[in-house]
Amino acid sequence: MIKKLIVSACLLLSLVSFAQEGTSSPYSFYGIGDIRFKGTLENRSMAGVVVEQDSIHINLENPASYANLKLTTFSLGGTYGTKSLKSNTGSANTRRTTLDYLAVGLPLGKFGVGFGLIPYSSVGYKIESLADQDGETSKRLAGTGGLNKVFFGVGYKIAPNFSIGADAHYNFGKIETNSLEFITNVPIGTRELNSADLSGMNFNIGAMYQTKIGKKISLYSSLNYTVEGTLTSQNARNIATVFYSSGFEVVEVDALPEQKTEKDIKLPSRISFGAGIGESKKWLVGGKISYQKNSGQENTYNQASNVGYGRYGSVSLGGYYIPNYNSFSNYAKRIVYRGGIKYEKTGLMINSESINDMGVTFGVGLPITGSFSNVNLGFELGKKGTTNANLIQENYANFSVSFSLNDKWFEKRKFN
Repeated sequence: MIKKLIVSACLLLSLVSFAQEGTSSPYSFYGIGDIRFKGTLENRSMAGVVVEQDSIHINLENPASYANLKLTTFSLGGTYGTKSLKSNTGSANTRRTTLDYLAVGLPLGKFGVGFGLIPYSSVGYKIESLADQDGETSKRLAGTGGLNKVFFGVGYKIAPNFSIGADAHYNFGKIETNSLEFITNVPIGTRELNSADLSGMNFNIGAMYQTKIGKKISLYSSLNYTVEGTLTSQNARNIATVFYSSGFEVVEVDALPEQKTEKDIKLPSRISFGAGIGESKKWLVGGKISYQKNSGQENTYNQASNVGYGRYGSVSLGGYYIPNYNSFSNYAKRIVYRGGIKYEKTGLMINSESINDMGVTFGVGLPITGSFSNVNLGFELGKKGTTNANLIQENYANFSVSFSLNDKWFEKRKFN
């Protein structure tokens, strides 16, 4: 059954995920877009805290976790998100439905293997800047696309309480932007089309350790380091004079020869450390900090004099509680209750203002009776950006659903 689900989900993701607009944030104009991937829903519901060596949930942030899987695990997640965009002069509301990840984890004795597909970042914005006076230039900006990752990793259990791992990511995607400059009541303007085809590799290494500090209480820790990588961007630019209608349908009048360039974009290294305490299959409280030297991956189409890229940093606190995972008479006692808070300094600076993200998360894990599989529901409320310096503040609410399906593979049949 799980094998059929994996094949079906792979086909669905290949048809849908890469064509979708995965964000509606105006800040997705910068860098490689809005970074969507924050781990699996189980981890995101705890604000990204990932420290326990879980045997039935795959951990996509630390490859050392693959060695702790006891069953073949298939995980698929998606999100329905709404945003309220607010500035000093107006507001707007948007909504998006996206697929977040598809992954498979295989236990192989002391080894574990993980592989899958992740829509990592998204570009999706439509911005209009109208002139205040006649004769001044107005602009309409739009962008779509993003970056995706195919990954494969291996974890190894050195000791019962200590494991290490590494994975490789192949990054690919395309970003397209459209800029129209015009003077109000003049039906002719200048259009600039840009496209960037992105590809490149990067690597991730990690370690996880846990030990008893009491009869029932354990100490958990996780260390993860993403090695700096390089994206090759094949850029094409087309500038043309166009006629436009009131609905901004354009007809090309005259165009310059297409300009093609190639640029290397750095994917900065990142280090994350998490630690927590808890009772296995009962409760856990932990925290995570992440640091990155530089957050910027600007290209030829998104350079601006009022924009800078500084250091990235994040901190989060979260955990879970299970009343009684072994209860057979009371289903509610087997539900996993999760929650967390987070603060993220994205490193993006616009008009000397830092673009930060803060939010609260909570969720539940609903066990499927008669199996080790579960359905997870997650909620996230937060705020990104600011209305200072003529910028935009995003108030967002996300509702997510994921499936963690578990089964045994590679078993010898005792009877034909």
